[in-house]
Amino acid sequence: MGSPFKIILYAPNDSLANLAAESAFKRIEDLNASLSDYRDDSEINHISAQSGSENWLSVSKDLFDILSISDDISRKTDGAFDATLGPIVQEWRRATRKGYLPEKKVISEALAKTGYKNIHFDKNSTRIRLLKKGMRLDIGGLGKGFAADEAVKVLKQFGITSAMIDAGGKLALMDPPPGEDGWKIVISTGRDSIQTITYSNVGIATSGPTYRYLEYEGKKYSHIVDPKTGIGLLFHLRTTVISPNATEADALATAFSVSGIKKGKKYLNKFPDNKVWLVEQKDGKEQSWNTIQ
Repeated sequence: MGSPFKIILYAPNDSLANLAAESAFKRIEDLNASLSDYRDDSEINHISAQSGSENWLSVSKDLFDILSISDDISRKTDGAFDATLGPIVQEWRRATRKGYLPEKKVISEALAKTGYKNIHFDKNSTRIRLLKKGMRLDIGGLGKGFAADEAVKVLKQFGITSAMIDAGGKLALMDPPPGEDGWKIVISTGRDSIQTITYSNVGIATSGPTYRYLEYEGKKYSHIVDPKTGIGLLFHLRTTVISPNATEADALATAFSVSGIKKGKKYLNKFPDNKVWLVEQKDGKEQSWNTIQ
């Protein structure tokens, strides 16, 4: 999924630790083979290639489940999160690599192929239908969190209760290390300062343009794209979300980044047991919304 994965776990002996870790990584690799849009042979790219055919497409339980979760979050955030942004994400990836700003016509054409409402689900079977020709699914906004949660399930099957899965910065925390109150997680406040928080049995995700962005004519465009405009975010600095699981944290970190503080406060009411720390900058002024402390 374009990111490194790391597992820290505590077990009674090395043999069990190795077996549990290898099994968890095997599950992650299987998901990568199915869900990564970086792989030409992945299931998700195979399904995207059949968009607009009006046919119901049979998909794996993993793909059906993650798209169902995505659809629920999209509806609750008025589309601030959208798993159909593949066409526009591809344009921004290309532009970031080559250092140019995508033309308005290109963005408009890519946006015309998106829209979460254009995915239909057959709830009686694991089938979906992609209504628009040229649609490209991209679950990068929650795929790493989903993989981390699935790794947790595997570790539990081996009796492992104390572990942390780091999926490219998206964290799934189980019970804390022996003798500790929780896992100590260092997060940025948006600029140079940092803060340490202590949690266990939650998912934590942070999104921001610290490493992935396009700088063009003095403006810094985030890799996170607004589904409504097709433009990389300009004012967002950092979003950290703490959720009951890593999948939700991963998706909501993107959704709240897009929505901003004002709309984010409204959306948070639809996601009980979630905490948000969002920092953005407009007109030279930094604003922060923090429900974590």
